[in-house]
This record gives sequence, C-alpha cells and structure tokens, in this order.
Amino acid sequence: MEINIRLAEEADFERLIELIGEFAEFEHHPEAMLNSVERMKREQEYFSCFVAETVNRKIVGYAAWFFAYYTWTGKALYIDDLYVQEEFRGMGIGKMLMNQVIEFAAGTGCHKIRWQVSDWNRKARDMYHSMGAEIDTTKYNCDLTVMI
Repeated sequence: MEINIRLAEEADFERLIELIGEFAEFEHHPEAMLNSVERMKREQEYFSCFVAETVNRKIVGYAAWFFAYYTWTGKALYIDDLYVQEEFRGMGIGKMLMNQVIEFAAGTGCHKIRWQVSDWNRKARDMYHSMGAEIDTTKYNCDLTVMI
C-alpha cells in the first residue's frame, strides 16, 4: 500500500479529532479526550503533526509533536501521540511516521526525541527498541489539568 507522510493542515483537523478519539479508546482512556476541532483551530499555533494518508487521501495515522527544551540536553522534540488505525497496522506506517519525525528533529537541530509508550503495548515497545530507543521504566508521568 502506498502511503504519503505530510504535515497536517487545518483541513485535516476533523479527521484528526476522530483519530485522536480512537487513540484515547485504544489507550483505555476515552474520558481523557477533551479536545475538539474548534479548540484545535483556536490553538493551532501550538499543534504540529505529521499525517499518514493513503493514495485516496484518507488519513490513517498521525504523529503529533511539539518542541521542548530539556536542561540536561537542550532543544528536543516531544512526540505527544503516534497512532495508526488498527486495520493499517503491521504495514510499516508507524515506522514511517517515526522516521519522518526523526528526520525533522535532526533537520531542526534537536538533540533528543522523547515520547511515552504504555507498558502493555508490547508491539510499540518492540518497534521503538528496533529503532534504537531506550525505554525508561523508572519515571512517573505527572499531569495537572487546568480548568479555564
């Protein structure tokens, strides 16, 4: 199957919200998905994403990211989500998205890429290991939701 990886644009937001909802379900936290197309439009200056689309221009996966700065290493890129729809898994699309992120990070002077992977997601962990990633199992995530 031929897949094109490209930067997301505003016209993709509706489809991306669908996929982000699917990803929240996949991660067993559908209640955590609070975003909307309207919010993405208002806050799009903070949203960066590569999409994987078929030749029919159907978006079947995405990698959302943002720049970060880590005091120990400097400029970095943080992958917030990497998701491929179930029927398109096993075709190398996740690896294509990761490679695009890696290429972009290197080209923009990042010293590190960081992301999370669920401990139960063995296939994802195996893919990340095969790409040379080190998975730290000693740190905890801390989230604080700000209600505005």
